[in-house]
Amino acid sequence: MNISVELTLTPLHDDYEPAIIHFIKKLRASNFKVLENPLSTQVYGNYDEVMALLTSEIKEAFELIENGLLHMKIVKSDRHNYEPHF
Repeated sequence: MNISVELTLTPLHDDYEPAIIHFIKKLRASNFKVLENPLSTQVYGNYDEVMALLTSEIKEAFELIENGLLHMKIVKSDRHNYEPHF
């Protein structure tokens, strides 16, 4: 089963950019389709494989920040080719 995951990492302290950049670079280094925009990062792929990656990378990201939160949305389908039709 393929999924699309949207992630927004929000460290709640000053000097937050290095943690976000590290997190995104780790996702980019994976074998998954990764798309970015100014507000979030999307990862697309097989459910089990994507969730295994996210489990380890979210843990590492949280270990690198004092306080923070992560917003995550999961869609049951690969939506990386989505284009509005209106």
